[in-house]
Amino acid sequence: MFTGIIQALGQIRGMQARDGDLRMIVAAGRLDLADVGLGDSIAVSGACLTVVEVQRDAFAVDVSRETLNKTILGRLQVGSPVNLEKALRLADRLGGHLVAGHVDGVGQIREVSASGRSQVFAIAAPPDLLRYVAAKGSVCVDGISLTVNALRGDLFMLNLIPHTLAQTTAAQWRPGQSVNLEVDLIARYLERWVATGPGSGLKSAVDRDSLAAKGFPV
Repeated sequence: MFTGIIQALGQIRGMQARDGDLRMIVAAGRLDLADVGLGDSIAVSGACLTVVEVQRDAFAVDVSRETLNKTILGRLQVGSPVNLEKALRLADRLGGHLVAGHVDGVGQIREVSASGRSQVFAIAAPPDLLRYVAAKGSVCVDGISLTVNALRGDLFMLNLIPHTLAQTTAAQWRPGQSVNLEVDLIARYLERWVATGPGSGLKSAVDRDSLAAKGFPV
């Protein structure tokens, strides 16, 4: 799990094709790799990837064909900047929102405009994802936890302050650019609960009788 609070800006240092998959070398920038080991998870622009090699100032990950198809990672080049975040520890502050690092789909930057010292971005989302996006709710864009300002047709609007722009790849977002999207986990689980709740014709494996049988006070 992650928080969507970017810890460092990294850069793609190398890409090696491997039977349809991709070995990616990521320069870690200011990300502290002292406590990173093989098998650890790091979110690279929102995609949770497993570390397979740790170097002095970089790490390597294997990117599967599924991930290449579902995210923007396959469109990156050597030198491309990426947002980096190490996996959340239970004692860490949750400054953003709960992020799984499982990219749901790809959106597109449609509009960029100034609002005082901030930048306002209008992002188009696929219809099957837009239904999970709500005004003043949370959305993860390229690994950044952001608050949705408003909805307009197939677009959702974001207001990014100077600090966020300075610490992430968002400062380089331009109209026409693709970005990774992960919708709020709570919205997905709520939809599933409603679909399998009373009136759905499906019986949950957890009910009052099953809890009582296991000794829970009901």
